Amino acid sequence: MSTIEDFELTDDAQLQTQLYVRAFNSGDFETLERLYTEEAIAVWEPGQPLSGQARRDHIAETLQAKPRMTAKDRHVYETGDATLLVVDWQVEIPGADGEIEVHTGVGLDVLRRGEDGKWRYAIDDPYGEEQ
Repeated sequence: MSTIEDFELTDDAQLQTQLYVRAFNSGDFETLERLYTEEAIAVWEPGQPLSGQARRDHIAETLQAKPRMTAKDRHVYETGDATLLVVDWQVEIPGADGEIEVHTGVGLDVLRRGEDGKWRYAIDDPYGEEQ
């Protein structure tokens, strides 16, 4: 169950990035996890895809640092039950020393529409442009 009030998955692929940013910035693992398919792959470190429990563990660990994300769709290409998002993003992560570490990139994300008509990430590749 989500801890974000009024958080619902969307059937509008144009809203997916905004929904992801909201879930990510909440710091709530369960809410963010709802945005992924069961077999989703994430490539948060170039060339190192994660799936299953390894993907979930990485999300949980990342959220512990209380990062803040901004993101904007560059392109949204939808066909049938699949969508490709090209996303400009930035994440700020507070360090133990109080310094803010800034990461930016152009992500390539593949969404899949579920039987419920809602979009979920099947592939999350925030550094897709660099690979």
